[in-house]
Amino acid sequence: MLRGGAAGHLSPQLPVSCVAGFMIGKRSTRFGPGVTSGASQMLPATPATLARTARIALAALAASVSIGLSPANAERISNPVAEFTGVDKITGRIITFDVYIDETVQFGALQVTPRVCYSRPVTEEPKTDSFVEVDEITLDRKIRRIFTGWMFAESPGLNAVEHAVYDVWLKSCKQSSDVPAPETN
Repeated sequence: MLRGGAAGHLSPQLPVSCVAGFMIGKRSTRFGPGVTSGASQMLPATPATLARTARIALAALAASVSIGLSPANAERISNPVAEFTGVDKITGRIITFDVYIDETVQFGALQVTPRVCYSRPVTEEPKTDSFVEVDEITLDRKIRRIFTGWMFAESPGLNAVEHAVYDVWLKSCKQSSDVPAPETN
């Protein structure tokens, strides 16, 4: 709400000490122009003040963009084997099984197919993820896709497959497995 009847009391104002939220344009306070209110000192918006505020805004924007776009220290490692954990809720059996990339392994009525499996070097913070497709073989022997997406080993509950009988989640990615590699034709 603007107070004061004369137009001479209303002038464009600019907060001097505000960096996070820039307020450029017409603004008046109940104290009048040029009066300090709290932490911000209000000055008339002159071309020099507007230019200074614009430079500060651009510097802050450039700093935040450069921080957000900095490259990661470690590249991700593409692994040929994804290791999963599965639980059969009926029998209570928990099993760990290896699956080669682009191969399908059946666990109960589920078929698990990892498409990629990425990890980081051991010197970096763990981050293991895999893009997985899971199909269910129904009682009438039809195949129905029940999951397509990313699984994360560090957060197994985030995108685990929760089936009525079986649960499956990513445990890790590996460079080799005790399971023989599939034959290539």
